[in-house]
Amino acid sequence: MQKQKTRQFGRISQKKVLVLFFLVLAAFIFLFARIVSLIKNNEMEYQKQVLSQRSYDSRTLPARRGDIVDSKGVKLATCEKVYNLVVDASVMTTKDGKYIETTLEALGQCFPQLDISEIRSFVKQNPGNQWHVVLKKLTFDEISEFKALQSENKEIKGIWFEEEFRRVYPGGSLAADAIGFTRTDNHGLYGLEEFYNKELNGVDGRTYGYLDDDLNLQRTVKPAVDGYTVHSTLDVNIQSIVEKYLQKFNEDHKDHHHPGNGAENLGCIVMEVNTGNILAMASYPTFDLNDTKDLSALLGGVQVEQVDKENGYFEIKKTGKYIDQELLDSMTDDEIMTNLNYLWKNYCITSSYEPGSTFKPFTVAAALETDSISTDSYYECLGSWQVGPHNIHCHNRYGDGTISLKTAVAQSCNVAMMKIATTMGAEKFSKFQQAFNFGLKTNVDLAGEARTADFLRGADEMDPSDLATYSFGQNFNVTMIQLATGFCSLINGGYYYEPHMVSKITNSSGVTVKNIEPRILKQTISASTSELIREYCKAVVTEGTGKAARPAGYMIGGKTGTAQTYPREGNDFVVSFIGYAPADDPQVLVYVVVDRVNEAKQDNVGYAREIVRNIFTEVLPYMNIFMTEELSDKEVKELEERKLENTLKYGKAMENPDEKSSETNQGEQEKDPAWKNFPIDPATGYRKDPSTGELLDPDTGDPVKGTYSAVDF
Repeated sequence: MQKQKTRQFGRISQKKVLVLFFLVLAAFIFLFARIVSLIKNNEMEYQKQVLSQRSYDSRTLPARRGDIVDSKGVKLATCEKVYNLVVDASVMTTKDGKYIETTLEALGQCFPQLDISEIRSFVKQNPGNQWHVVLKKLTFDEISEFKALQSENKEIKGIWFEEEFRRVYPGGSLAADAIGFTRTDNHGLYGLEEFYNKELNGVDGRTYGYLDDDLNLQRTVKPAVDGYTVHSTLDVNIQSIVEKYLQKFNEDHKDHHHPGNGAENLGCIVMEVNTGNILAMASYPTFDLNDTKDLSALLGGVQVEQVDKENGYFEIKKTGKYIDQELLDSMTDDEIMTNLNYLWKNYCITSSYEPGSTFKPFTVAAALETDSISTDSYYECLGSWQVGPHNIHCHNRYGDGTISLKTAVAQSCNVAMMKIATTMGAEKFSKFQQAFNFGLKTNVDLAGEARTADFLRGADEMDPSDLATYSFGQNFNVTMIQLATGFCSLINGGYYYEPHMVSKITNSSGVTVKNIEPRILKQTISASTSELIREYCKAVVTEGTGKAARPAGYMIGGKTGTAQTYPREGNDFVVSFIGYAPADDPQVLVYVVVDRVNEAKQDNVGYAREIVRNIFTEVLPYMNIFMTEELSDKEVKELEERKLENTLKYGKAMENPDEKSSETNQGEQEKDPAWKNFPIDPATGYRKDPSTGELLDPDTGDPVKGTYSAVDF
């Protein structure tokens, strides 16, 4: 009975399995039929979906980075189109590889630097690869021969050229610090390139393909938007003159006291007194913008090292060694990079130093403005002055005797300055330091400007010895751009202009998108005090420490500066000269700093005076500033020996005013009236005469009612 039940159960199970099998089979048959039906009825739609997922020559269209030009439109930084050679193995291997050898033969003929066997191996091992770059940044001339062969022989396939742009600097090292350069990703580093990176960089475009409803390949192009052009205030000719004399100074003094450059640093700023426009900015040592990692630029410079501190901070310190080839060969990659970064920085805005006696006119101006002294004040100098426990010396250890205020500036008397500052007091003195922006940034439109707040004590921290040494420019630091900008306000009527390197920005069509007008931030001193400072600084050149700075044919004003560096017991000095011309109507300022000249005796301000004189001798005639003094026979001979024909021309024009060349007369006729160069006063919208403060109609130059309100300190 049990066996019979077991057999019956087995037959039922078999029937169930069989039924399940047929049900599954029927389901598969139904699904298969449905798929066939869908494919038959919707073949076009599915084909579109598959094809739409494929790429159809989609690529980036690189934007062209904008140019940087000088004030006359000369290109300082620009872009040129270059090409990357791309191997498309998927195309080259079609038709059973019939194109491979023909294409490789053409590549070998036109590009001998290529390893053809390596490319052949890559193509055969990667037949589906569509993008393999084998050469980069080729010029059009370098690819033109291959493109000609490619157009003639239809069996040369699988090679194409990807376009991009390469940043080039036509001047090489010209204005390297001010311009800066770009990384490989087109991002600006240092100078104008970094500060105006957003404006210079354009927006990349794109070209791509897609299928329309009829499966035809269509192309869409989103064009690139090129970057803007930055119009700098630099003048290539003035910049070249400056760099020529910095280079000459280096050649004249290198390897004298020790192996190395003529000085650790040389810096020069040329600035328009009444606008804040920077006409030239240079330092030495410099580097080639087209080859920023050329290590030969490090030779002769002081070696620096990175010293790690707590909390992840570090500082850069000098090792006391000067880089020669042997030392360079022994340096690690990190050490080389540290020294390159030190080289790339702009000395004129990133490095600080004690200004020395170039600060003395600021002390005198502040004292006059606060009525702490008068023009009739006299001071006795016995060679030193006791301030608390310190006996502080004058630069003239024998003393200057009893001297007037004017003579104190002309002869650069430390004792007189200490007495003036003591009379004024720390609070008033500190207030005027801030008025001239010492301790603050000038906001010049360059990347990397240093702050000097940490090197300047306020009135509440200033003891008598601080006040005494501050008065003649020691124990606090400035940058070159700070001192030059502040000094312009001393001599232009008291108007503090924001210094700037760019006058306008235009788009690729030449349309101006931004104008950058001269901007008066404040009035530091009165016009009457400014006039006195001009008189005193003129005396520096006529009867004081700056006599040797006067260029042939011109009377200038200025101030010498000498500052001993730390440690004081050493023999290292920073010497400087800041000059302006003409003396009675300042138009242009030249400021030169010589940091630790390569000589046994460094405290000789003549090193800086010499450079300023040479620059003025060429720059003033170039700027159409006529001579104020007759040329002596000695000066004529000097100019002839130096072959400075343009300067001689201006000397002859002064001696014979009725015989000026037609070229000069034409230039005078075309010159705009003076009022057209006056800045727009942002408070009123009128033009303002910097020397008188008078407001003028911006279109006609006619005087208008109203007065200029100076910033009250």
